[in-house]
Amino acid sequence: MSKENIRSEIDKLDDQLVELYLKRFDLVKEIAKFKEENNLPVSDPAREREILKRVALKAGPEFEDEVAMLFTQLFSLSRAKERRMILKESKLEREIKRAFATAPDSFPSHATVACQGTEGAFSQQATSELFKFPAILFFHSFSDIFAAVEKGMCQYGVLPIENSSAGSVTAVYDQMQKHDFRIVRAVKLHVSHALLAPKGTVMSDIKEVKSHPQALSQCSIFLHGMKGVVQTPFANTASAAKELAASGRKDQAVIASRNCAELYGLEVLKDNICDTPSNFTRFICISRELEIYKDSRKISLMLTLPHKPGSLAAILAKFSSIGLNLTKLESRPIPGMEFEFRFIFEFESKPNDPDAVRLLSELSTDPEIEQFTFLGAYAEI
Repeated sequence: MSKENIRSEIDKLDDQLVELYLKRFDLVKEIAKFKEENNLPVSDPAREREILKRVALKAGPEFEDEVAMLFTQLFSLSRAKERRMILKESKLEREIKRAFATAPDSFPSHATVACQGTEGAFSQQATSELFKFPAILFFHSFSDIFAAVEKGMCQYGVLPIENSSAGSVTAVYDQMQKHDFRIVRAVKLHVSHALLAPKGTVMSDIKEVKSHPQALSQCSIFLHGMKGVVQTPFANTASAAKELAASGRKDQAVIASRNCAELYGLEVLKDNICDTPSNFTRFICISRELEIYKDSRKISLMLTLPHKPGSLAAILAKFSSIGLNLTKLESRPIPGMEFEFRFIFEFESKPNDPDAVRLLSELSTDPEIEQFTFLGAYAEI
């Protein structure tokens, strides 16, 4: 047979597959109605195992794995269809629609905002990018920021979530899970680090460098060249600069922004010491309430999947099937749970896209997803 004839036969079979797929889903709809009327669960693992065993035997040893993969995906699509029919509108879907419909036309310019550190911190710079006229309250730790917003002391909190070279700030994701907050805005800030010390200090005087662990990580190449110098983690870059200025010690230096040198009377010993010149940190703005503004184009979520083959692949297929572009997928070990992982997803979508909202609704109600957290829909500036 010629290539054209072979392709023609394949096209005929593909058409038949589509017809069979549609017929199968007509029956799925009937099953969904029966389950709804009789208050039966959507998922039927025993039935799925029975089918997989049957079709694998029919396919034979050469193709049993491929056929099992195909039918596993069919089961996933069928369950999703049944849930959409039985659960007309999930709680999350209602919340997203309500938040989007009631949001003001633009993000507020005035607000009381919690951020970490002190004046000159990168979090403070990010806050000033997000709000035109913020009233900023500074706190020592990430957990303090969450507590301040949770207690109503501040309307919003600003925290670093990811760096282009050092990766995600996992402690913030852990707090998001613990406190059930929502992301309402994000900003990407160019971060340039400098080595600062009291005036009159020379490089040979320095025995210790203090800074935030992320800053130390982002300047690892430069620090590697400072032989014998101790690296000491500190809660915040600007706080480290402020403390050093007060102490006047010339055997210490800090890694912080150039702004901190001016603010606290320190000297720039070396500028632009990041491992990469294009060093960016993403900051998020969190709120207790779900706020979704009209310019939102990004959605974030976390979920925990069953520890079995194909769990993640099935979720990824759902995104692919409706053309959603994943901009982040990361696994995070769950503290206190051995070999259990939480997955962080970010994707591009408007919050009123019916396909995206339907997918979120489906994920939030899927009993096979052990834990689901909707982090928010927001714009990133």
